Amino acid sequence: MTDPRDRLIVGLDTPDCDSARRVVEQIGDAARFYKIGMGLFYIGGIGLARELVAEGCRLFLDAKAWDIGQTVENAVRGGAALGADLMTVHGDRTVMEAARRGRGEAGTRLLAITVLTSMDQAAVRELGWRGTVGDLVLARARHAKQAGMDGVVASGQEVAALREALGPDMLLVIPGTRLPGSSTDDQKRVTTPRDAIAAGADHLVAAREILRAPDPRAAALRFQDEIAGA
Repeated sequence: MTDPRDRLIVGLDTPDCDSARRVVEQIGDAARFYKIGMGLFYIGGIGLARELVAEGCRLFLDAKAWDIGQTVENAVRGGAALGADLMTVHGDRTVMEAARRGRGEAGTRLLAITVLTSMDQAAVRELGWRGTVGDLVLARARHAKQAGMDGVVASGQEVAALREALGPDMLLVIPGTRLPGSSTDDQKRVTTPRDAIAAGADHLVAAREILRAPDPRAAALRFQDEIAGA
């Protein structure tokens, strides 16, 4: 992955699909990897996914599939048929094994969610976890590797520890990265693109800093400069 465009994933977290299409048009060839999350998923995101794949873009389908095994298996089978490069699942070993069955021989790579980047120590304690956030991320990541996942989603603050624990082959996909000096918004565990890549991240997901920018193309190129500089 020497081209920064293969490491930057632009999150299309827009209010509707038409807005997402405009962002893709504005960015042009400055990006070629896009994320469709739950926000768009329920309002026409599948159709948009087909369009992006048909145009030669790479697709991260961030639906966070979590249900009974058969439902997850069917969902992943559908995402793989769309041509998704990456898909997220959320849950226990049964969910992850079902996702692998649904993926079959397709090239879709499956990512397990560890701890959302909007959560901090207080949030995980509220859910009953008495260790640190980092401990929980590592525990879930190791579990994902044992269950045969291709990678995990985690914050940039945990990248170095995850790379050491998981080895070189597991994908580390990092949302919540922020350019130096930018607002963190509702994210609690953030880092810069340069720091995340230097620590061992494979892909960075950037949404609001690109979507809100007066020039989304220029913002995407700034992220790529950070990636290349690492």
